[in-house]
Amino acid sequence: MESLPTLYEYYTSDGITEGLSVNQPYFKLNGKNITLYSGSMHYFRVPQEFWRDRLRKMRAAGLNAVETYVPWNLHEPEPGSYDFGHGGTDMQEFLDIEKFLKTAQEEDLLAIVRPGPFICAEFEFGGLPSWLLRERGIKFRTSDEKFMSHVTRYFNVLLKILALLQFTKGGPIIALQVENEYGSTEDTDANPPVVPDSVYVEQLRQLMLTNNITEILFTSDSPYDHGSVGSLPTLFQTANFNTDPEKQFEALKKLQKDKPSMATEFWSGWFSHWSEKPYEGNVEVFRNVYERILEYPASVNLYMFHGGTSWGFLNGANMPKVSQSTYQPDITSYDYDAPLTEYGDYNEKYHVVKELIEKYNPIKTRLPEAPEAPKRIAYPNVQIDKYLPYNEIIGRLPIIQNMELLSMEWLPINNNTGQKFGYIVYRKTNITITPETVLKIKGYVYDSVNVYINDHQTLVNATVDLMVENLGRNNYGGLDQFYQYKGLWEGVFLDDQEIFEWQIFPLEFKKSWTQNLDKWVDFDSTNQASLDTGLYKGTLMLNDTQDTFLDMTKWNKGMVIVNDFVLGRFWRIGPQQSLYLPAPLLRNGTNEIIVFEQFAPNDELEFSENPVAFNQYRKFG
Repeated sequence: MESLPTLYEYYTSDGITEGLSVNQPYFKLNGKNITLYSGSMHYFRVPQEFWRDRLRKMRAAGLNAVETYVPWNLHEPEPGSYDFGHGGTDMQEFLDIEKFLKTAQEEDLLAIVRPGPFICAEFEFGGLPSWLLRERGIKFRTSDEKFMSHVTRYFNVLLKILALLQFTKGGPIIALQVENEYGSTEDTDANPPVVPDSVYVEQLRQLMLTNNITEILFTSDSPYDHGSVGSLPTLFQTANFNTDPEKQFEALKKLQKDKPSMATEFWSGWFSHWSEKPYEGNVEVFRNVYERILEYPASVNLYMFHGGTSWGFLNGANMPKVSQSTYQPDITSYDYDAPLTEYGDYNEKYHVVKELIEKYNPIKTRLPEAPEAPKRIAYPNVQIDKYLPYNEIIGRLPIIQNMELLSMEWLPINNNTGQKFGYIVYRKTNITITPETVLKIKGYVYDSVNVYINDHQTLVNATVDLMVENLGRNNYGGLDQFYQYKGLWEGVFLDDQEIFEWQIFPLEFKKSWTQNLDKWVDFDSTNQASLDTGLYKGTLMLNDTQDTFLDMTKWNKGMVIVNDFVLGRFWRIGPQQSLYLPAPLLRNGTNEIIVFEQFAPNDELEFSENPVAFNQYRKFG
């Protein structure tokens, strides 16, 4: 193996004269034939300290490229304010895309980049910034001037970074996607029918060209279902699917003759929604389809090869067109049943990929030894010793006084960009409640609500709180499904009398807020007052840090904060029952773990070496 050239030595040892070519029925890179064996990994879902490990595992399987999306909502948290790894946001450590791509090249991998602006990815709002929702009349993912003015500003920053990392400039990037699955926005049943905006696609293409992007530009859709409606004749088309590769590739051939065949997304597994049975993949089905792709022959990107985690509040959701009542939020884990697990371990699919690439790839280059599987540990249980009751939490929040209800996005906070994530509390004081009083919420709750009354015995001068959780904005679907405000805004009624004059509290759980929490109260599990909604804290003392899982089966619903970083959500209805806690989020010495529990807490935190399996009967318990 050592006598073989590296991938970059094979393709660039005589200098670089051209990038990836699609001007024949097969790919060429720098004049030499290449079949792309790629895998998806999202840098923003994996701790930076693990990027090299995961990339090396990809290369060790025989892959020659890594594919990643780019999340606009994380890189431009406020208009004109950017974080590409040094911007000071709570996600800063996950956002150095330049470092990620250079690390991929160091690990002998090429790169395929999908910069959006929309990415889907089962990610919050499909990667779009929620502050776009403050633009009245904006038309997402179209040539609308309001939308494109923001896209242009962002792309003019992002693309300058990517342009310097192109293959023909000595970097790893061989191709970039224009938009994402745009053909799927077509709706022939709508009145009038919805047709993807080709002017918009051309505007994105021109933005790339003017920012010195010279590598292959492509689109991806189901060619069998959507044809070329989401693409342009000037763009290379690829396919997304999980079955029937021959059908999709034959459809591609009819759309673009004498071009290479490629699947940008062959779905290696699938994602999970809260309350659903966990996804169970079939290795033999995976093997069958993957081998048929290679045998066709076609290039392929495995979506996902390593899924990672949708940290904090960053999971997306699905919202079918039938009704908002069919809203389906995604869990925190993005394991995806991919060849590399959420925590970077190998599963059966990994070995299938390695075996089949070895069988079908005629070009042999040097591969590294596969790194060891990560070590994990079940730390001793941590006792909950401090808590902050619900009213103390509310007392530490800014207050917005407003006559009418406001959604999260319209709160005058964060430099007038609104609230992105977390919870929002609507409070009405000095109201009269009788045992027969009926509370009504007009329209829908976006997305779940807890109702609190200050004193169950007091019926006059009561205080009512409505705490609403944003469980994740929709990340896929028709263009009309991206207008999704969170919280309440359509009206709240007591006995058919609409309520006005609200106090509104944004509960965002930013690091800067969590770090300054004080006046914690001693936790006493025999005291009923400490067994309600609140923040519950325990301390984990370590001499050495290793990956672990927080077992949340004895808790109810809420989220976990580790050393001021929002780790993710838990909910007893499953399917997710534990939260992956990677070693880089821990430190030697004192580790503070805080649980926001919306109902009743447990008195300790438990750990596990492995993800905790879903017990379907818990949801009925």
